[in-house]
Amino acid sequence: MKKIFVSAVALMAALSLSAQDVTTLYNEAGAAFNAKDFAGAAAKFEQVIDLGGDNEEVATQVTTAKSTLPKCYYYLGGAAIKTKNYDEALKNFSKSAELAELYGDMSQAAKSNGWVAKIYQLQGGEAFNNKDYVTAAGIFEKGYKADPDNTAMALNLAMSYCEMGEYEKGMDIYEAIASKTHPKYAEDVAKAKEMMALYTNNKVAEMQTAGDFDGIIKLADAQLEKNPASALFQNVRLQAYANKKDYDKVIELAQAAADAQTEEEDKSLMYYLLGAAYNAKEMKAQAISAFQKVTAGPAAENAKAALAELQK
Repeated sequence: MKKIFVSAVALMAALSLSAQDVTTLYNEAGAAFNAKDFAGAAAKFEQVIDLGGDNEEVATQVTTAKSTLPKCYYYLGGAAIKTKNYDEALKNFSKSAELAELYGDMSQAAKSNGWVAKIYQLQGGEAFNNKDYVTAAGIFEKGYKADPDNTAMALNLAMSYCEMGEYEKGMDIYEAIASKTHPKYAEDVAKAKEMMALYTNNKVAEMQTAGDFDGIIKLADAQLEKNPASALFQNVRLQAYANKKDYDKVIELAQAAADAQTEEEDKSLMYYLLGAAYNAKEMKAQAISAFQKVTAGPAAENAKAALAELQK
């Protein structure tokens, strides 16, 4: 009871601090900040926020303390980076991001989270380079959550998922990267599309060998549900229906698949499959029209031969 009484007295004393006392703490915090004593500044700014929160006389000081406190932890994180104390840096940048979000400074939160992601990227790099994809993914996931715009790390996370056999997770990350439009992401966007095609082609090849065309269609449908305009999965699905000899589905889906393609060779392949489907159903005029749209890639010669036969 004595301890409780003493604690209560201490609490009441703290709560009874005057506006002048809070202002004194605020000035001390500012002096520490200017002297680059960011740990000392953080401690005092926290006191200003805790003790001055309900006092209208020091509302301005409290507001400034809230905007400056995340910066204190940000600079502490930067100091830890310089000494390669990455655990300490991670702790401080995370604290900075948390406080910045709490107090509504989303710009500072983004900067702090950017460094959180960079540290996780660095920490996961060794496992990734050693092909320990499970460990790497566990670390990169934390970084991706902090900063999904760190596309270099996101590429490594997506690859880790795919190498672990988590194909759909990998595709989700690759799709997120591929959807970015700012020119600064152009190189990583191209890489994401390349890797999506690589892992998808590998997976589809395995399923084709097993004759699992329904599985391929299901895989493509799952991805198209997330991104209906995906050129890759429109292509994959149409070829699966063609291999399955479901010509009605090919005819139904071919135009949308062709419209989704960005490469002339792929667009031509979609029209070739459409022409072949019409031809199989003995719809000569429609087959000729489709084959005439095949202008590029390996399908062009086959279309030319089919047209010669149809136009005899």
